[in-house]
Amino acid sequence: MSNSFLERLFSLQGKTALITGASSGIGRAVAVAFAQAGAVIGVHGRDEARMAETCTTIRDAGGQAVALPADLRNAADARTLADQAHVQLGRIDILVNNAGMNRRKPIVEVSDDDYETIMDVNLRSAFMLSKAVHPYMKEQGGGKIINVASMTSTWGLGQVSVYGMSKSALAQVTKVMAVEWAPDNIQVNNLVPGFIRTPLTEAGLWQDEQRSAWLMQRIPADRPGEVDDLIGAALLMASPASAYMTGASIAVDGGFLAGGNW
Repeated sequence: MSNSFLERLFSLQGKTALITGASSGIGRAVAVAFAQAGAVIGVHGRDEARMAETCTTIRDAGGQAVALPADLRNAADARTLADQAHVQLGRIDILVNNAGMNRRKPIVEVSDDDYETIMDVNLRSAFMLSKAVHPYMKEQGGGKIINVASMTSTWGLGQVSVYGMSKSALAQVTKVMAVEWAPDNIQVNNLVPGFIRTPLTEAGLWQDEQRSAWLMQRIPADRPGEVDDLIGAALLMASPASAYMTGASIAVDGGFLAGGNW
């Protein structure tokens, strides 16, 4: 198989990508990978020092990146981020709605602030940002939107009620975006991570011996997921290889959702 064939399918040369939550974890891994594939990256985050680290990693490897700070709990900031990204990058070919958060609590302990903050970051920001970039993508002839969903959108897990709600809604609106924006040559798909080692999951999951042991018994691949495990599926969704794929969900979970042995 020739390199030119693979490049036609998966190269992001000449493309730009705005990636939210790119200062660490999944977002950083995807940002670095897309830069290696040729894209110019808009690195979003709230922690300017960690955003700078991501940009430095990309530049040290020969890529291009600009930092785009914003607090996505505010809908107006989401729209501003889209406009700033368009100015800084010149165009927006790829949007990765990766920014997310959780506050692990039983339902009876969830406060109004917990509910509103989780829904704002995980759902509202992705909806508003996608809506804001749509005119730019439509005008330029198309684009790619990748929404980072969750297994908790289909699988109930205690103490992640609002998080699961937000990700379920995100998975559903992905389908609606796919239907409405297909005539504009915009493909919208869900990337569904399994139990991945990230700063968000490390303390509450992997460092908890009881939880991690319970989990490892249920992952057929018999290992935790790493952020780099998501790169291939993300690149597929961002590249010309997925030109006829929209409204789809790809789980990268070591077989967790497929079932298990008993």
